Amino acid sequence: MATTTKTKTKVEDDHTPIDIDIPDNYVAYTLKTQKALPPVSWANIHKEINWLSFTILTVTPLMGIVGAIFTKLRWETFAFAVFYYFVTGLGITAGYHRLWAHRCYNASKPLEYALAMAGAGAVEGSIKWWSRGHRAHHRYTDTELDPYNAHRGFFYSHIGWMLVKPRRKPGVADVSDLSKNEIVRWQHRNYLTLIILMGFVVPTVVPWLLWGDARGGYVYAGLLRLCFVHHSTFCVNSLAHWLGEAPFDDKHTPKDHLITALVTVGEGYHNFHHQFPMDYRNAIKWYQYDPTKWFIWTMKQLGLARQLKVFPDNEIHKGQLTMQLKKLRETQEMLAWPSDSNDLPVISWDSFQEQSQKRPLVLISGFIHDLSNFIEEHPGGPHLLIKMIGKDATTAFFGGVYDHSNAAHNLLAMKRVGVLAGGMPHGLDDKAIPPSQRLKIARYNELSSPYNSSAGQSDGEGMFY
Repeated sequence: MATTTKTKTKVEDDHTPIDIDIPDNYVAYTLKTQKALPPVSWANIHKEINWLSFTILTVTPLMGIVGAIFTKLRWETFAFAVFYYFVTGLGITAGYHRLWAHRCYNASKPLEYALAMAGAGAVEGSIKWWSRGHRAHHRYTDTELDPYNAHRGFFYSHIGWMLVKPRRKPGVADVSDLSKNEIVRWQHRNYLTLIILMGFVVPTVVPWLLWGDARGGYVYAGLLRLCFVHHSTFCVNSLAHWLGEAPFDDKHTPKDHLITALVTVGEGYHNFHHQFPMDYRNAIKWYQYDPTKWFIWTMKQLGLARQLKVFPDNEIHKGQLTMQLKKLRETQEMLAWPSDSNDLPVISWDSFQEQSQKRPLVLISGFIHDLSNFIEEHPGGPHLLIKMIGKDATTAFFGGVYDHSNAAHNLLAMKRVGVLAGGMPHGLDDKAIPPSQRLKIARYNELSSPYNSSAGQSDGEGMFY
């Protein structure tokens, strides 16, 4: 009876969301109250090494390199090793990552079993363990609660976090949904058997039975293939947070780049993924390299996958527009702009006439301009400007004599020195604003009213006005 009760309690605990009772200020509270382990140093490194991961990640490549020196590589074995690299890689990307960690689609039981076995062949932990860490990574990206925090350096986020014991326990992340999945539970129970079978037995036996190269299969399709799968996956945590651009959001480190996609079986469009993690795609354009997306789509056509989730295009485009506006804002802030009308002195007509006797002042669209350093450079000749000194040249400037270009209007605005008392005549509103400022990027707090229908985001993203 006691055993039954204990087992029942364990099942209930596994099925109860672990984060159901966390405080609203969980992150700040945890960082304040949870003491981190001391930094790793030469004095304590022997105690801080995670010996299981350290052994797997160092001995395996060493054995593979030594084995390759003494083992001839046959083309059949090479082709199979590449094939098996993609099989086990998809076990991680299409299985561990997009199916179980993010629930991007639903898979049939045959496909789930296949992905669970293929994923075990990558020797990166069970589905449950892997997904728990990855969900923590997404929830606490770039913080001390992120198990592979990119801010701690490329090496740390790539492999260092596995070589030593974590300095701080990763932030809480719920995997109760996976505890209810019979395939996940089956893989977790039989994980050791599966990694031996899928990681080493299958890649050794297949070349042995088909072309008599058991040794080559073990070295190239087993050991070295495993190293490539490992570092391919690790690049999602390191290279994908270091190389590329952030076309959807630059709040955190994830970036998009083709090179990362090529070395991670399509996981390189990482900025998109972190912004829209429930989307079964990483690459949204047809020509972008994402074999994991193509695999999932193919499984759907074969009836083995369903309910492929995609984020609404409208919201994706909003993210792209936000970043485009940010870049435009950065460019805009590097340029010199004309003085605001509120910063210019208000000058009466009589004062304008009087001052025009001492320097070449011209009135255009209600603004007074000083053309001292431009008269000799005027493309139409200095005489056209000289005869307009002390006069209103609005009509002449806007088509009466010559319909000036946008560039001319922008340059003219930089020569403003005052505003005519009484303002500009009615109907000249469009002529008072130079073209470069008609689509100027403004933050929400720079708009005249915070309740404007085009008000910006709360974090002050740019917009047109």
